[in-house]
Amino acid sequence: MLRVLTLSTLFPDTARPTFGVFVERQTLGLAALPDVEVRVVAPIAAPPGILRRFGQSAGLEALPERETWKGLSIHRPRFPSLPGVGALNPMLMARALLPLLRTIRADFPFDVIDAEFFFPDGPAAARMGRALGAPVSIKARGHDIHHFGRARWTGRQVVRAGREAGGMLAVSAALKADMTALGLPAEKIRVHYTGVDLDRFKPVADRAAAKAALGVSGPLLLSVGALIPRKGHDLTIRALAELPGVTLMIAGKGTEHDALELLAREIGVADRVRLLGGQPHEALPALAAAADVGVLVSASEGLANAWVESLACGTPLVLSDVGGARELVDRPEAGRIVAREPAAIAAAVQELLASPPAPATVRATAERFTWDANAVALRTHLAELVA
Repeated sequence: MLRVLTLSTLFPDTARPTFGVFVERQTLGLAALPDVEVRVVAPIAAPPGILRRFGQSAGLEALPERETWKGLSIHRPRFPSLPGVGALNPMLMARALLPLLRTIRADFPFDVIDAEFFFPDGPAAARMGRALGAPVSIKARGHDIHHFGRARWTGRQVVRAGREAGGMLAVSAALKADMTALGLPAEKIRVHYTGVDLDRFKPVADRAAAKAALGVSGPLLLSVGALIPRKGHDLTIRALAELPGVTLMIAGKGTEHDALELLAREIGVADRVRLLGGQPHEALPALAAAADVGVLVSASEGLANAWVESLACGTPLVLSDVGGARELVDRPEAGRIVAREPAAIAAAVQELLASPPAPATVRATAERFTWDANAVALRTHLAELVA
């Protein structure tokens, strides 16, 4: 029996049901294996005093410190976090969590700590692993490497934690290359692709009817991602000016909402842009299957789950050349990879709309990404660290 302690600051709760759903799904898959037991520690940053009532901390105070979540035993400990001093978070997290991990281990003698994000989870896990004599795995997902791995005050912590870890995971081969460029040892990094629920994400029999159910007629584009500058939603909106009659839906929330709304009005496409806000994961299959093309021209990514989910629905992609885009869009049926320029985005969309690949052919490009394969690969990786 392999006993795994999963450590993740990215994990859903009642206040944030869509937060880290990919980590939740991966953990459920691992726990479902017959020879694996899992406990989850999902730490919550707790700013001092009155600051807890604002921003991301609002609504988290009432969350229980321990609960059963979809069959998983979850601990939700708080750790002190100082706004604007994120470089201290790994130390503060490790100091707050180590007594809890000692208590858990007395009842559940876990063999390995599986950290699901590189910062602050990774350096904190490395500290606690040293103290407990437990091997540590750290998974990189994209932004944790591209931002924290390169930032002045956190980069050294990321590299040190990776070198100390028994092993690391990367969501794409491209991200593994980025990690080695930072100085992380390539021989300790395994590519660990995400999965997709092929029973939920699948093509519809009548795409026109699916669009009509959403109040759309004519070509439909879908972007799934937070409304932040890095995602490049503004570039897709600008491309819409060159795509008459095409509607764009954007599923996500964030600080750029008002700016994107203003941009759409200024360039005369506001009637064809729908900012849907944050959507529950259960709503995404219907959106992805109704769309003719999925578009996301991020400045950086690892390998986005939304990419794989779009393909599983038979919807081709237009992506920027970042992260694992070329590992996913590896044939014309899967879509196009373009420069982060409105004209290039519009041209690729026009090409796919003019000659759309068959949905079944598009879906075939995603069928190698299953949660079963994801779970088995993770179990193998963690077992090797224990051995």
